[in-house]
Amino acid sequence: MKKFLSFIFLSSLIYASLPSGIEAIVSKYPIPKSMIAIDIRDAHSGLNVGSLNTHAIMTPASVIKVLTTYSALLHLGFDYRWSTLFYYTGEIKEGVLYGDLVIKPHGDPNLGIQSIQAIAQKIQAKGIHRIVGDIVIDRSFFDIGDSDSSGFDENIYSAYNAMPDSMMFNERLSTLSVTPQGGRIVVQSDIGDESFTIVNNVKAVGGSCQGSRAWPLVQIKKEYEKPLVVVSGNISTRCPKIKIKKLITKPYQSFYYALANTLNAIGVSNQSTLKISNQTHGAKALFIYKSRTLGESVSIINKESNNLLARQLMLTLGAYIQGRPSTLPKGREAIRTILARHNVHLSKEAFIDNGSGLSRISRLSANDLANLLTSAYSRYGQRWLNTLSLAGVDGTAKRRFRGSNVVNAGWFKTGTIKGVKNIIGYVRGKSGTLYSVVILVNHPQTWQGAAMQNDIIKWLVRNY
Repeated sequence: MKKFLSFIFLSSLIYASLPSGIEAIVSKYPIPKSMIAIDIRDAHSGLNVGSLNTHAIMTPASVIKVLTTYSALLHLGFDYRWSTLFYYTGEIKEGVLYGDLVIKPHGDPNLGIQSIQAIAQKIQAKGIHRIVGDIVIDRSFFDIGDSDSSGFDENIYSAYNAMPDSMMFNERLSTLSVTPQGGRIVVQSDIGDESFTIVNNVKAVGGSCQGSRAWPLVQIKKEYEKPLVVVSGNISTRCPKIKIKKLITKPYQSFYYALANTLNAIGVSNQSTLKISNQTHGAKALFIYKSRTLGESVSIINKESNNLLARQLMLTLGAYIQGRPSTLPKGREAIRTILARHNVHLSKEAFIDNGSGLSRISRLSANDLANLLTSAYSRYGQRWLNTLSLAGVDGTAKRRFRGSNVVNAGWFKTGTIKGVKNIIGYVRGKSGTLYSVVILVNHPQTWQGAAMQNDIIKWLVRNY
């Protein structure tokens, strides 16, 4: 027994440090060890293979999304679907809705153009051919303000900065088409969205569709009652249609125009206006529109690192666990609560912020993440792995490990913001054993951090 206890003690000392091969890799890079956290474990047994600063509190960037997605799967399940509820006031008589069409969204992040077509057809299938009243949207499921952009960086109109809303549409993005047509350049909204104004200052020119002749300049001015989008530059008449996606207007406004226009197009006439109200007592049920499954959305979040979907998901959990309307604090507490119920206890210093990782104040330790990875694989196995980016095949790790021994042997979630380069996930070694891997680097030389992470992961696959 004494010898056995001595072996356990010595093993704990060994596994509290890095294998010599990984130690050599870490030492060759000009990054202080204090800015690196590593936690590598046998994914089946949970036994530690290598660790460094595993309890240090670090900036996680997008790897924090696994807290959001795993919590959601635990509480809602892979087959959960968001619901958007449709009601009406007044009465439907001889194909005419003498009242309002009332919409109560519940945070579905997947609503888009294809959804609109299906929704319009459902309305028509209810025998409605004309709407006399208005379209009323109840946004009260979330209580998070009305900002379009997080303003995380200078690219305030870019997709990754999109803010959540209970009535989401096209991930808050407005799409402009810039089309050479008969010797001129036509600029228009893809859905006929009248909530912003387009000023077309684009000039049609000859020559090849290259360089400055291949892409217009776009200025978005929000100081007006309706946002002003000024499109300018010289575009070659040889260019194909150009699609520009920006955060321009409100998702509920875009949803309204898309629905009203589609209804008219399929023969459901309406001269409605948009009203935002949660005073919809007495409205009668019409139908429920269901989203794609949570499993599909989780794969998009984990593989493509979709910030908006992660934000929507965290707020959805807040509504279910802490009660509606959901807020950021409710969403944060919901994730902690769900994980704790399943014995994944985050460190006291951990801070989730918005659930997406697009944050300078989010905090996690490598140990927090490693514990979650162990739990997730134990519970869901390959199904969980399949939600992550498969090395050399898809998602954010598609190009990163191309041509290496990690292709098809690693499943990852990456996280990158200025001064932060992180990667977590699983790798299968040459022995066939699966290992969970957490490597966090909080250092300005992110390219060095990425190279070091790649070397460690390749070494692990090659030697274990």
